[in-house]
Amino acid sequence: MPRLRNDKGRDITLRPVHANAGIAAAYRRKLEALIDDMARSYAFFIKAQYRASPPRMARDVSPAKELQRELKELARRWQRQFREAAPKLAEWFARSVDNRSTAALRKILRDGGFSVRFRITPEVRDILDATIAENVSLIRSIPSEFATQVEGMVMRSVTAGRDLASLTRDLQKRFRITRDRAEFIALDQNNKATTSIRRARETNLGITEGIWLHSHAGKQPRKTHLANHGKRFSIAEGWFDPDPKVRQRIMPGTLPRCRCNWRPVIKGFS
Repeated sequence: MPRLRNDKGRDITLRPVHANAGIAAAYRRKLEALIDDMARSYAFFIKAQYRASPPRMARDVSPAKELQRELKELARRWQRQFREAAPKLAEWFARSVDNRSTAALRKILRDGGFSVRFRITPEVRDILDATIAENVSLIRSIPSEFATQVEGMVMRSVTAGRDLASLTRDLQKRFRITRDRAEFIALDQNNKATTSIRRARETNLGITEGIWLHSHAGKQPRKTHLANHGKRFSIAEGWFDPDPKVRQRIMPGTLPRCRCNWRPVIKGFS
């Protein structure tokens, strides 16, 4: 891919490319649809079991063992559902991020006076493959974690003789936690994928520096990120975050819930 040439004798600073909120929202909805179906399935099964023989379940070990066996079978069914859905959903997500972020970068470059025709380079292909693999793993982890938590709740309910209403409240809380995790996955992965693809695209064009932009949006901003606002950093190497909890080179938007960004700088020469 040809590198950009800036003959104006001064640096040109472009607008940032933002992670597309619509993709994150769509990804979240797709994950939540799977989670909602799974949660309804568990709720229906557990209510049916409790209403069938609540006295025996509270006192007798044998029905509890049978209930545990059936819960594990239900878990295997939903793990299979998520396992089958994960590759297609992850590929849709990765390609959507690439298409939207690349189109946005192309427009920003065009507005700055640069015409670029992008293609899938080996670096971008590697990023897409890694993004797909990571998201397949994250999607498949959702039913496993949910099943483990729910089985623990049900078994504790059986041994303690708790009623269905109390267990239902616990299940609803777990359901909300699982939905919150889906939202985090969608937002976090959208930021990371956008950053990784942008980084590869820009370095391939010879753009070596960016200007760090703090979002100024969080209630508890990372102090090191706030202090770095407006400063230049190497896009290829990333910026060294001196926060004692981090202390490594990072890119904007890659730490959990980080909404920082950067403006690409095209260096000028005569």
